[in-house]
Amino acid sequence: MKGNFKNVDDYILFFPEDTQALLNKVRAIIKENAPEAVESISYQMPAYKLNGKPLVYFAGYEKHIGFYATPTGHEQFAKELAKYKQGKGSVQFPLDKPIPFSLIARIVKFRVKENNAGKK
Repeated sequence: MKGNFKNVDDYILFFPEDTQALLNKVRAIIKENAPEAVESISYQMPAYKLNGKPLVYFAGYEKHIGFYATPTGHEQFAKELAKYKQGKGSVQFPLDKPIPFSLIARIVKFRVKENNAGKK
């Protein structure tokens, strides 16, 4: 993706309106379930850190939304994510199908718990 985004707002505005709405919903779910996470742009996509460690990332594409919860977030929910195209630590939610927002929320909650467990 081309673009040098300064913040998540700039990033989301890069997309068509219907995709913006979905990306904003994913962002809201992350903020609601990880209110202490620090939001930034990393690897040219929205990124969230908690306790100085990566939590989750997401990205918009022409035909899907990519969600990256590091390998542990995907391993924990492997059964539910099995119907989606995946890579190592990533999953693709097609734009022409309902986005599983409640699953995203559960993954974020899991990652928050996991991230907080490592906090000293």
